[in-house]
Amino acid sequence: MDRRKFLQGLGAAAAGLSFRGICEASERKPNVIIIYTDDQGSIDMNCYGAEDLKTPNMDSLAEKGVRFTQFYAAGPMCSPSRVGLLTGRTPQHGGLWGNVYPGSEGMPGKQVTIAEELKDAGYATALIGKWHLGHSEDTVPNGQGFDYFFGHLLGCMDNYSHFFYWNGPNRHALYRNREEVYRPGQYFPDLMVKEAGEFIDKNKDNPFFLYFSLNNPHYPYQGTPEWLEYYKDLPYPRNLYAAFLSTADEKIGELLKKVDQYNLRRDTIIIFQSDQGHSEEVRAHRGGGSAGPYRGHKGQLYEGGIRIPAIISWPGHLPEKEVRTQMATNCDWYPTLLELCKLPPAGHRLDGKSLMPIIKSAKAPTAHKHFHWKSRGTTVVRSGKWKLLMFKKKTELYDIPSDPGESKNLAEKHPEVVEGLKKISDDYWNSI
Repeated sequence: MDRRKFLQGLGAAAAGLSFRGICEASERKPNVIIIYTDDQGSIDMNCYGAEDLKTPNMDSLAEKGVRFTQFYAAGPMCSPSRVGLLTGRTPQHGGLWGNVYPGSEGMPGKQVTIAEELKDAGYATALIGKWHLGHSEDTVPNGQGFDYFFGHLLGCMDNYSHFFYWNGPNRHALYRNREEVYRPGQYFPDLMVKEAGEFIDKNKDNPFFLYFSLNNPHYPYQGTPEWLEYYKDLPYPRNLYAAFLSTADEKIGELLKKVDQYNLRRDTIIIFQSDQGHSEEVRAHRGGGSAGPYRGHKGQLYEGGIRIPAIISWPGHLPEKEVRTQMATNCDWYPTLLELCKLPPAGHRLDGKSLMPIIKSAKAPTAHKHFHWKSRGTTVVRSGKWKLLMFKKKTELYDIPSDPGESKNLAEKHPEVVEGLKKISDDYWNSI
């Protein structure tokens, strides 16, 4: 269907909020803020079922927006997930299959990001926080559509010294644009809020895009003393993880206050999600986060590694206090934002689909007939209720709606489904 006719059809709909209202409510283009947490578990928010955490600011976005319960990261690790978010493409189509390590170029500079789309449309653009997509001239944030960058290029850093402690020599990791900046002893989440606030101060009268990419609750777990005290009775390492996650929630609250200071909430689309599931790495104390009923964690393609909390909020324009159960992915934000910001569709191939039909209606079908993942020797295809995981030495088939915990392997019971999904998967990967 022609996009213009599609928009006109949505505008004529009588049920719920009219899409024409979305498009005409403001003469200026809406601001866009993407809040990205790091290694946050599948259920680690109050509105997703966590009973031992305090996340009022994250939850407030769900109160004023649409919350997704079957939302997936494009990859089970930090860099591939960010490829999906910023390019609207799977990591494989985006040219980056795994995490970026120091010294590597990262995501090819030829990839078009949502920051470039918005910048070309007149938006001021900024990334505050974690990048993790490259280190060369054309793969750093300023080479990928961001006018302003404050944060770190690596996967993590110490929040006080701003050094990256890993194998080999330790290195200082804090940058403003392409230059190192030194703020020893200053808490990085506080610096993020300060920088984001100054960016909003400067651009409050014109459309802006702010990518607020927190490192919380990724290791090192460095919650504030107040939150460490609050969670002191939780078992280890849940207590450390919880303190760092609630610190993130507090900083999100401070960012939202800045938006409210200028009465910009009705002019600002806010997207919230985690990059992938919780970590069980050694540096993460082998855990702390929770996937709840789901199997797996960061680095795996079971549900607990890729099924994540996600919310979109735009008060007065999009539904509020609503939940969507349809399957969606973080590749979908790119075309959704183009549509909401009244920009032309991308002139190149995207794997993402606009979420507007789903956002508008809980009864709309998912836009994805199939979706594909590949990581660390595991290939996965999702089609309808079925999810097929192909390991090097075994194959697993799950009926996700009936078995979200992936506990009953149905591969032997349904060989015809396995063969059909294998063909779909082979055709996809052969096309890349």
